[in-house]
Amino acid sequence: MNGPRSRVLGWGADTPGLVVTNEELAPIVDSSAEWIVKRSGIRERRYVDNAEGSVAMADTAARSALEMAATELGELDVIIGCTLSPDIDFPSNAQLLQERLGVAGIPAFDVRNQCSGFLYALAVADQFVRTGARRVLVVGSEVHSSGLDFQGKRGRAVTVLFGDAAGAAVLGPSDEQDRGLLAYRLHAEGEHADKLWVSGPSHRHRPRLDLSCLPPESNDPYPIMNGRYVFQHAVERMTESIRDVTAEAGLTPADIDMLLPHQANLRINQMLADTLELGEDRVANNIERYGNTTAATIPLLLTETAAAGRIKRGDAVCVTAFGAGFTWGAALYRW
Repeated sequence: MNGPRSRVLGWGADTPGLVVTNEELAPIVDSSAEWIVKRSGIRERRYVDNAEGSVAMADTAARSALEMAATELGELDVIIGCTLSPDIDFPSNAQLLQERLGVAGIPAFDVRNQCSGFLYALAVADQFVRTGARRVLVVGSEVHSSGLDFQGKRGRAVTVLFGDAAGAAVLGPSDEQDRGLLAYRLHAEGEHADKLWVSGPSHRHRPRLDLSCLPPESNDPYPIMNGRYVFQHAVERMTESIRDVTAEAGLTPADIDMLLPHQANLRINQMLADTLELGEDRVANNIERYGNTTAATIPLLLTETAAAGRIKRGDAVCVTAFGAGFTWGAALYRW
């Protein structure tokens, strides 16, 4: 790859104030607090409690990242959004965020890769930096709570897993040859789409916005997931991706100082850490407090891990994600 390495210059996050515990949610979905913790590691999640959507949280997270990066709004070259829960069908969240920030004329677009969205967006941002962009804003923001099934046991396998949040990062060229993005790998296999998806409403059904828009095999417009199938693939694919990016950078998984894995299930991350022989001190998790916030997960985890002083200059920091599509990958940074 030509051009300077891209480097994360600033980061920020925003989470709603409404905390929903397992004890509150379990009776609604015919489950128990203990079962939720045992199966996922989640103890609570955050929900928006007003009419604001994912763009409002994206705005707050973005401004925090820009402040940390000492970047003025007028210095931005590109805005990249990533979300599976946009405020509206179109235009993109990135364009709505652009209007809120008051930045006109620069490119703004969304990357729609769900749980892997932020990872994919980082790779796109890196290409912009390597071809001349000075400041690229990447924002992952999700409001799941408005689209989950709270009607008893039908939603039990999915509803307990997801929460609302936003996270952002500002990328720019590294001024040091050995710092910044060392390598990344991205993958997808569309054949597994129906293992984790929302099948309707859909533009391929006419009309789109009444009950007839739902496909025959679906009873509702809520997400469904084959949990065991997703679990198995997540562990295998993220492990492979981490081994690939470390090898490309001339390193091994043992050289990773901090792993920031997607927060879909604590058991997945524990198995990932065990497979790679990484101790708890080198793996960050916050799923017990937020659940799965898809595209917001990695920047939210980065913000908290850095604030806790667990990442220091010179560290090899690896991020990895797996999600619907299936899409997955990993990226390796020298901090």
